Amino acid sequence: MYIKLPDGKFRLTNDGTLELFFIGTGFAFARTLFQTNFFIVKGDTHILVDFGSTGPNALAAVGIEPTDISVFLPTHSHCDHIGGVEFLSLLNRYVGVSVLKKPKLRMIINEEYQDILWNMSLRGGMEFNEVSAYGNRLTFDDYYDVARPTLKTTSPRETWEIDFNGIKIEIFRVNHIPGNSTSAGTAFITYGLFIDNRIMISGDTKFDMSLIELYADRAEYIFHDASLSPNPVHASLSELRGLPADIKKKMFLMHYSDDWRNFPVDDFAGYARQGERYIFD
Repeated sequence: MYIKLPDGKFRLTNDGTLELFFIGTGFAFARTLFQTNFFIVKGDTHILVDFGSTGPNALAAVGIEPTDISVFLPTHSHCDHIGGVEFLSLLNRYVGVSVLKKPKLRMIINEEYQDILWNMSLRGGMEFNEVSAYGNRLTFDDYYDVARPTLKTTSPRETWEIDFNGIKIEIFRVNHIPGNSTSAGTAFITYGLFIDNRIMISGDTKFDMSLIELYADRAEYIFHDASLSPNPVHASLSELRGLPADIKKKMFLMHYSDDWRNFPVDDFAGYARQGERYIFD
């Protein structure tokens, strides 16, 4: 199911099988693991999910050029998930597009989150890089082409869907922040993913049994947020240990701290690790 990179280099294409590759698996403040950002790869299509402040160095560690990335999907606006997006976007515009003649970066995002991402996080560093003779500043559309998911349902939680070049993704709301939010519907926008009706990615989330139950029977594997100590806005390892054994055996843990070796997880599928290709035949 997973194999080590044979030469330490990751390729953005494969033979058509569904694959996940984490360029990092750490939590926001990890110093040795990089942050939890990953690629979905299937055939000639790749999607980078999140790109935090450690993202540029994480890419270099596995031999990926930032200008080779063509598709990006952000899950929410914490720095460990979008802290490297300005780097990626400016490099794409001024090197990828202008010098290498590549297309604009494609972003998978709905309209509500696009407005939040641009106006609350990205505009400050990206809007004023160019101003036309008419006083027009750069906009979101100057940097990105958009692939819009469509709304699938609002019950039992808001869920969007997209088929992007044969990769089918459900994008569902989760309850992450603030700490006093009682449901995904009252929380600030944060998403998890269900890929090809096979693989669930919890995204950053509090422990939410209703979410796990929603996908547990359908998912072949689950990659779940796991704080190794109690945390008000992340599922903790102690909470996840209370899950049924059959769920834990197909659950990989991600978004964990640098001291992970002090916390054996033999009752789970294991820790998701950088440098391992997760291949789903």
